[in-house]
Amino acid sequence: MRIAYISTYPPRECGIATFNNNLVAAVNANFTGKKSATQSGFVVAINDSEDFKEYKYPEEVQFIIRQNHQKDYIRAANYLNTSNADVCILEHEFGIYGGESGIYILPLINRLQKPLITILHTILKEPSFVQKIILREIAEQSAKIIVMSQRAVEFLTTIYEIDPAKILIIEHGVPDLEPSEDNPIKKLSAFRNKRVLFTFGLISRNKGLETVIKALPKIAEKHPDVMYVILGNTHPGVLKNNGEEYRDHLKRLASQLNVSKHITFINKFVSEEELYEYLTAVDIYITPYLNEAQITSGTLSYAIGAGAAIVSTPYWHATELLADNRGKLFDFRDADQLAVIVNELLGSDEAMSEIKENAYNYGLHLRWPKTGAEFIKIAQEAAQNHDYRDRILQSSIVDPEILPKFSLTHVLRLTDDTGIVQHAKYGIPNLKEGYCLDDNARALIMALMAYQRNKSQDALDLLPIYLSYIHYMQTEDGNFRNFLSFSRQYLDEVGSEDSFGRTIWSLGYLINCAANNSYREFALEIFHKAVPQFEKLHHLRGIANTIIGIALYLKVVPSDEGLQRELVKLTKPLVVAYQQHNDADWHWFEDKMTYDNAILPLALMHSCEITSDEEVKAIALESMNFLDKLTLANGYLSPVGNEGWYHKGGEFPIYDQQAIETMAMVLMNFQAYQLWHKPDYIEKMFVCYTWFLGENTLRVPLYDHETKGCCDGILPTGINRNQGAESTLAYLISHLTVLKAFELEYEYHKFKQTAEIC
Repeated sequence: MRIAYISTYPPRECGIATFNNNLVAAVNANFTGKKSATQSGFVVAINDSEDFKEYKYPEEVQFIIRQNHQKDYIRAANYLNTSNADVCILEHEFGIYGGESGIYILPLINRLQKPLITILHTILKEPSFVQKIILREIAEQSAKIIVMSQRAVEFLTTIYEIDPAKILIIEHGVPDLEPSEDNPIKKLSAFRNKRVLFTFGLISRNKGLETVIKALPKIAEKHPDVMYVILGNTHPGVLKNNGEEYRDHLKRLASQLNVSKHITFINKFVSEEELYEYLTAVDIYITPYLNEAQITSGTLSYAIGAGAAIVSTPYWHATELLADNRGKLFDFRDADQLAVIVNELLGSDEAMSEIKENAYNYGLHLRWPKTGAEFIKIAQEAAQNHDYRDRILQSSIVDPEILPKFSLTHVLRLTDDTGIVQHAKYGIPNLKEGYCLDDNARALIMALMAYQRNKSQDALDLLPIYLSYIHYMQTEDGNFRNFLSFSRQYLDEVGSEDSFGRTIWSLGYLINCAANNSYREFALEIFHKAVPQFEKLHHLRGIANTIIGIALYLKVVPSDEGLQRELVKLTKPLVVAYQQHNDADWHWFEDKMTYDNAILPLALMHSCEITSDEEVKAIALESMNFLDKLTLANGYLSPVGNEGWYHKGGEFPIYDQQAIETMAMVLMNFQAYQLWHKPDYIEKMFVCYTWFLGENTLRVPLYDHETKGCCDGILPTGINRNQGAESTLAYLISHLTVLKAFELEYEYHKFKQTAEIC
């Protein structure tokens, strides 16, 4: 059994690093002959520095991840997969991994081909959207989730909706040590002939140390020999940003209360053995944390293991660990109550002894070797059952029932009587940004698709709003403005060619499948008024969108020879562009891939469907396959990022990924399926769609199940939580397209079976 540990690691001064170091030693202590760490496994260490050499790691650290370098996480996954590790153990704390709330860990674990066990050190009661999906994804990829308290189990099952069968409680381990007869700590001046109150750990404001200092005057009044010893360095993050400001504040407070002589600061990071000597030398150990949100406290567990008399605020872990008279609790920030409890304990040897004995006896089953044995058992089971994930993947089929339920909730939130607002702050419409033609054209297509699917009254009611907006933005010469302020003031004289083309697409779609004749006649009027502008188009994406609109129109009015000629005329620039840039290694229309890329082969597919032009068909297929090869190479969609775009011969940009790229990929593969009925197109379409649901570079869903909106994109540090019209409409159009594809595939196979029988 070889275990790979993913975590921070000493000499980095970090509570998680200490825990992981102890776990490695505890596991090794259970192996026959007590193997060294390198014999029984290795560590993948998380650096908080750019410098690989900042920490002089021991030999068991065999790979280093720089916290804020996402590529290091991918390299680590590859390293682990090719290693001889049987199982991986991940120590999880939001703050030790890179990206928003540590999101960079998700691509690592998703690529991992070894069984994974995860130890959760922090479980938030009120997680952010990103924090919640991170823990849910970790749970999905883990064979087992280890927590250290019953409250943690409650949170995971109720807040994060994680299967309780995956969760195990293994309480925080404690040193396997006994008090020394001649404890050197008792000879220190701060301990000699003193009644010692003690706190240890990395110092920061959330530790609430000022509460103890405020209690000292009343304690010292009854016990003038009392000494409050604070052991530990200032937290590295605090030290970096604020220096010793908090420690200096505590010293000033002690001076103001005239208790400076009753306080000793020992500013150092101590070994486990030395810490145990401190804990067995003190009278009372105090954890005065300021709020309940502490699901696990290693310092509290160590104090229990040492058999200390503990007084604590009632944070989550303390209420469980100090039950059954293993300690005393006082209210948050209540210095007076703390003083009363401490004075009572210092005044009663019997009460003190009873608490210490209860704590010591409980701590016996927490000792690290016993904890290590439990982890070995879990690791062995995980290794034996590792094919569970493959079985699930192999047995899974594309089932419409597994998709989120279609909802217009967020679209209705964004839409008023003018149109759909283009931007949002999180899930709230951002009225300051007003409206744009692009989004109202997309919204018209989406509403039509929704009405076609389920005859939704909400969708039907939205149609005239979006159509009216398009009409309002059309100019006298048939062109269109794009932007409108919230106060309904035009913000441009002429819109972009992209917005023009998308509008023609939406009008062609409406003409093709109008809910009633009135809407179709209105759309025809706007459409024909815009036709003279077709010859003025120069940009490929504006042309491509327009081609799709014309092709949809010609399916209904195939006798319109004028529009037939326009279709052929507009298709030619795409063909010429492709011929000019295509070579043995580059099958594309330009020397770079920019935005909305799949729209170009999609347009050619619509064109050749009408014209049956074999050259256009060949270019459509070749460019589509080239795009698929680039963006689906990893088994999930990773569209061209908008940060720099993809230049021929250059590096493929990962971020900023946009929802419209995904929608275009879904539509492109759907159109290919409609034309050629190959199941591969259905599969690729579905893979592209699942980008919205979490099958993406960061392994996080962009669809928000609470708001029913879609986040605006994938950034280097996480996801853009704003849920504007473009991304939400891209998701909904993709969703409806997938459902339509499933229906067509079912009908097609049903037809084939009937034909074979006949």
